[in-house]
Amino acid sequence: MPNFLVTIIVTAISMIITAYLVPGIVISSITAALVGAFVFGIVNAIVKPILVLFTLPATILTLGLFLFVINAICFSLVAYFTPGFVVNGFLSALIGSVVVSIVSSLLNSQVSSDD
Repeated sequence: MPNFLVTIIVTAISMIITAYLVPGIVISSITAALVGAFVFGIVNAIVKPILVLFTLPATILTLGLFLFVINAICFSLVAYFTPGFVVNGFLSALIGSVVVSIVSSLLNSQVSSDD
């Protein structure tokens, strides 16, 4: 359970950093970031595999680049379900999903190296 909480906190911090870096993404509070991180985990665990399965031909045809679109859709879905988390447009969602992935992996590597 503590590993799950660390992951949620790291994802929330990466969402706050992303909102600071990417225009068109607004997070109104730390609570919104924490709720968004929790919803992000649920969307990535349940919705994303279903989307990947349904769009497998497009993913194969584009040599995997369509996965960026799926990530942007999931990121927009998180913003839709989280009060205080706003994503303005598809391009902001696309760039935001990439930045969240990069920042989360950097932060997770720092957290895991301290163990």
